[in-house]
Amino acid sequence: MISQVSLPGMAAPGGGGALQLLRAGSIMGVREQQTGGPAAGPEGEKSMPDSVYKIIELVGTSTESWEKAAGAAVTQASKSLRDLRIVEVERLDMQVQNGKVKAYRAKVKVSFKFEGKK
Repeated sequence: MISQVSLPGMAAPGGGGALQLLRAGSIMGVREQQTGGPAAGPEGEKSMPDSVYKIIELVGTSTESWEKAAGAAVTQASKSLRDLRIVEVERLDMQVQNGKVKAYRAKVKVSFKFEGKK
């Protein structure tokens, strides 16, 4: 099962709308399930086969929610990485202290276009 988390105030790549984080499954598989065919970009553009993307794992934290924890990871990544493409939520957990939630944690995979030395 795939679930999406909207991050209000976080613009989606290309502008407009909230950033959507997908939890579970690959993005390629999700698009194929939704469209019945291979993944395509906006308005039917073909995927970019000659591009290379790097994927890193980050853990964001928040005292308020998992959504804000994931958003914190994306916000921090966007300060030093260019051309962020996809964020997949890999794992959600909580830090507990004395029987109470101290922090929400979201482990995410962030992909961005890899630019080698020019």
